[in-house]
Amino acid sequence: MKLSQFKSQLAQVENLEFVLQNGTKIPAHFHITEVGMTTKQFTDCGNTFRIQKTATFQLWTSVDFYHRLEPKKVLKIIESTEPMFAGEDLDIEIEYQQETVGKFGLDFQNQQFVLTNTQTDCLAKDNCGIPAKVKVSLNQLQETAASCCGSEGNCC
Repeated sequence: MKLSQFKSQLAQVENLEFVLQNGTKIPAHFHITEVGMTTKQFTDCGNTFRIQKTATFQLWTSVDFYHRLEPKKVLKIIESTEPMFAGEDLDIEIEYQQETVGKFGLDFQNQQFVLTNTQTDCLAKDNCGIPAKVKVSLNQLQETAASCCGSEGNCC
């Protein structure tokens, strides 16, 4: 989710609810302890230099069970930090403490903000010899298995 989409959704909801993809709700007394812009400069395994920027929000809970953030308050927090983003509409990354600090994407479903799982990926698959994904029918797969793994085959 982009920062502009987050702001748009915040303007339309009455309650601020965050939930993990598995359905676990972030306790309603969470705090937003950081809003920032993270800039990552790196080279991928194909030696292509890249810059990635994200708007980061850190969610944290403590023992103050009566604490509640209203959507309008979060909009004000974002507005106060907008000079940091210099007009860029960045993807949002949420940091949330579990066994370790997890980094999540953000989606909006059923009037809740959903912390989506993130994954690593190779950005230079062509340089690593990783083949592109190819759709294969079940019949083709069975034929390949039969020819390879049958009594005459040598792969199994």
